[in-house]
Amino acid sequence: LEVFTPVHKYVNRLYFNYRDHRKITVIDGHWAYTGGINIGDEYANRIRRFGHWKDTAILLRGEAVQSFTLMFLQMWNLTEKEPRWDEALLPSPPVEAEGYVMPYCDCPLDDYKVGESVYMDILNRAKDYVHIMTPYLILDNEMETALKFAAQRGVDVKLILPGIPDKKLIFSVTRSYYARLAAGGVQIYEYTPGFIHAKQFVADDKAAAVGTINLDYRSLYLHFENGCWFCGCQAVQDVRADFEALFPQCENVTPQYSGQRSLALRGVQCVFRLFSPLM
Repeated sequence: LEVFTPVHKYVNRLYFNYRDHRKITVIDGHWAYTGGINIGDEYANRIRRFGHWKDTAILLRGEAVQSFTLMFLQMWNLTEKEPRWDEALLPSPPVEAEGYVMPYCDCPLDDYKVGESVYMDILNRAKDYVHIMTPYLILDNEMETALKFAAQRGVDVKLILPGIPDKKLIFSVTRSYYARLAAGGVQIYEYTPGFIHAKQFVADDKAAAVGTINLDYRSLYLHFENGCWFCGCQAVQDVRADFEALFPQCENVTPQYSGQRSLALRGVQCVFRLFSPLM
């Protein structure tokens, strides 16, 4: 079963802002999948619209699966006249595993910015490195400051972003943040074979997060989202290994954005940034 926002030909605030961006699959209460992957040929690279499509998903078993069932039912019941919870809330048998797993979700209808808080916590706790993969980069002042402050206190902060964009205007806004981040010590990489759609953080070989939440205004504040934070388990090393395998396929664009930008380029980027909360 699926829940998704229907296409509407007019830009309506409810449709445009409160979008269901969660990606959840639960099977018999025993297994759950989440990550950046939607249902579409490009996500499996059966067609290539923007070069090679890089995405990430994780599989969970055990008691954490029930959290994803609840997230799905939360969205499902938004369309129901009489909410139903019990019939699909199957028991999730426990499994023996190391470490800790914390599924979480974000809702634009409350005052809790869970997705942003998870990312900020990872950045603020990091001591050695933070690696981040995101398709879009439209930052508020708080997130930009956290990225630069982590780098300035000696943390190796690396961002991987697309080399081939799916939305050229948003890609231009994304690149408008490069210069200030580079000046603050953040290393910026673009994935030259194609488009990055993965949303993941990993820090210090200790903790990681994988989910649906991009580093952009809409994803952090205006969409229904979900993710999974985990620590002390092999999956953290798997996320780190995914980054290490990807860096050789990327171009480090930090040096070209560390210098002075032309006045014309800065002017265009400033105009784009005015509209960034709408993107």
